[in-house]
Amino acid sequence: MTADSVNDASGVMSDVAWEPGVAKPDPILIADGVVRTFGGLKAVDVRHLEIQRGIITALIGPNGAGKTTFFNLVTNFDTPDEGTKSFNGTDLTKTPAHKVANLGMVRTFQLTKALSKMTVMENMKLGAIGQRGESIWQALMPWRWKPQETEIELRAAGLLSRFKLDHMADEFAGTLSGGQRKLLEMARALMVQPELIMLDEPMAGVNPALKQSLLDHVVGLKAEGMTVLFVEHDMDMVQEISDWVVVMGEGGIIAEGPPSSIGSNSAVVDAYLGSHHDTALEWEEAANE
Repeated sequence: MTADSVNDASGVMSDVAWEPGVAKPDPILIADGVVRTFGGLKAVDVRHLEIQRGIITALIGPNGAGKTTFFNLVTNFDTPDEGTKSFNGTDLTKTPAHKVANLGMVRTFQLTKALSKMTVMENMKLGAIGQRGESIWQALMPWRWKPQETEIELRAAGLLSRFKLDHMADEFAGTLSGGQRKLLEMARALMVQPELIMLDEPMAGVNPALKQSLLDHVVGLKAEGMTVLFVEHDMDMVQEISDWVVVMGEGGIIAEGPPSSIGSNSAVVDAYLGSHHDTALEWEEAANE
């Protein structure tokens, strides 16, 4: 079966089959044979996965399915036992995590990583890459890096305004609420000017007043030409903003397709409810798993 009814902006996924590991028209990220074992248990066993460029892809699955571990592996925050991954055709096998970000692939974390004893503005400036002042020798010559520093501050200020955090620019990041830290982490990731942004449970711990703002920001990333891959348990969010859904179960990819196809997929139902189920999978029920 093919996704003839996919309703993404460009229709680029309209001829893509609804099956695990399917090839995409223009993949930006490819994982091949990626395996990670902990104490004899395969936490991740992804035979093949391609992430399509320019769309929003949701990565879902029950708790313990391996979603965050997979994020860690493809961004080199952890090392797989075997397998390869590539970004924009560049092999990432031996690329340190910070250099992966420099290539244009950045990620956020389930638990935010704001540096609490630095100001919000300092956190933002830290996210910019290629800073001349980071060189020991150039740091001694402020005329070499001051103009760039001014440009970075202006870009950071613009992002803080966009995420409605400009009034907190000079406050310590530790004073922010959980939701504001999520916004800060997303804004800081954009300082890299990435092509692919990976969001690990962006809605976790966010109060309802901020959820719609975060949703709008994620959709805005796609509108600006970025590719988005996000892990989420909020199935309403998945249905509302994703163009394509990848489902993990027991470390592997068990289903792919547009959001409308996932709720009725028997492999997905089995993963969430067990193989001996009598009822169809409801999005609300899955969200409470």
